[in-house]
Amino acid sequence: MHSAIEQAPFAQLPDGSQVSVFTLKNSAGMTVRILDFGGIITEIHVPDRDGVFADVALGFDTLEPYRGDSPYFGALIGRYGNRIAGGRFTLDGQAYTLPVNNGKNHLHGGVPGFDRVLWRSRIENDELVLEYRSPDGEQGYPGTLDATVRYSLDEDNGISVRFSAVTDRATPVNLTQHSYFNLAGGGDILGHALTIDADNIVPIDADLIPTGRLAPVAGTPFDFRTPAAIGARIDQADEQLAHGGGYDHCFVLNKPAPGVLSRAARVRDPASGRVLELFTQEPGVQFYSGNFLDGSLAGKGRSYAWRSGFCLEPQHFPDSPNQPAFPNTILRPGKVYATESIFRFSVEK
Repeated sequence: MHSAIEQAPFAQLPDGSQVSVFTLKNSAGMTVRILDFGGIITEIHVPDRDGVFADVALGFDTLEPYRGDSPYFGALIGRYGNRIAGGRFTLDGQAYTLPVNNGKNHLHGGVPGFDRVLWRSRIENDELVLEYRSPDGEQGYPGTLDATVRYSLDEDNGISVRFSAVTDRATPVNLTQHSYFNLAGGGDILGHALTIDADNIVPIDADLIPTGRLAPVAGTPFDFRTPAAIGARIDQADEQLAHGGGYDHCFVLNKPAPGVLSRAARVRDPASGRVLELFTQEPGVQFYSGNFLDGSLAGKGRSYAWRSGFCLEPQHFPDSPNQPAFPNTILRPGKVYATESIFRFSVEK
């Protein structure tokens, strides 16, 4: 049993296109709102241990901030989540150049990426289905990519995000969901207790690009194999923390087998009792502690201050097209890219 879905007008784009908001609600009262612009999750209302609901997603009331310099609040990311070094890669002997939009590097598919386009939308069997055709050469990527995302909300307060894609030419694909969460509904997230089932991270250089090796978390501030407060070690003297300004790293998930849907992370807010668990088929999860939030953005009645939200972005590793030892991110004609992640909410008394 899944939630009912309602559609309503949200805004109009400059070209006159209508942006809709879809409301998913289950019998437990959990409510999720999603735009067909960028596939953006704008609101997630879940109860605390006393049954009091709060919106635990960072976002905005109106469309314009999402079209501007938004830090990807709630958005779908493509064609390639995370960074590609220098905006360059070589595939089958041909060199490709992508726009650089993050210092010297290409980030989250460029501008506009999948987060700033209007997706075709429909409701099908209690799922919100979003489709986008990325034409050959868009943001420098080869091949026409047809991407589909299916959102659903189940009776156990789980938001399922199912990605699929096909292409007519070989191209890198690494799609993800980029929601920022605050399980308290306000304040910072430093007291949230985090567990990540990962023995290793993908270390980065000063430009936030992978060094190409993996590094064990044991004995470092990145060891979340048992629960630890996000803020407990975030300011320690550590080269990796210094590069990211805090946590902004891909964790290499311990998987029973590649591609298995398994639990990657768990976050608990001690004050409210709210819990978020991430299950994913992806080999990695980017944990980001909101280090670049600075209070200049506001929405839904609150200001988004430093470290007031965290991200758990299920994905393949950054810069994989330039890192032959990393899991493959090249989609070829005749193959189907398919991956599912579930964000499940609960309470712990």
